[in-house]
Amino acid sequence: MPPNPAHPGQFCHPTTVTGSCHCGAISYTLDEAPPAGAMACNCSICRRKGYLLHFSSPDKFTLLSGADASTEYRFNSEVIGHRFCATCGCSPYGGGTGPDGKEVVVINLRCADGIDVDALAIHNFDGASL
Repeated sequence: MPPNPAHPGQFCHPTTVTGSCHCGAISYTLDEAPPAGAMACNCSICRRKGYLLHFSSPDKFTLLSGADASTEYRFNSEVIGHRFCATCGCSPYGGGTGPDGKEVVVINLRCADGIDVDALAIHNFDGASL
């Protein structure tokens, strides 16, 4: 098992997802099993960025580094804050309010460690029509 950066001296459980931006300034853990699927949205930002998204609850997400290295971008209804690294531009995570009114964390599976994005079941979402 790999070391757990959130808890030195401990190891990552197979039900932990880790990820980061390209330069490593932003890193996180998500305390749940790696997902088997992802959402691909065709809204203007997701289409341009090529996101493959996984939604979770904030209590499972730990930002290990990069709170000061990230910038937030909101558009349209501004319910999701798209976080990106001010140095390398990668967007490893975001967060906001889900359709049910609850807070959500969104991770970009293209920035998650050890995820075979070609093996994910992709659910297409028509965000362009919202």
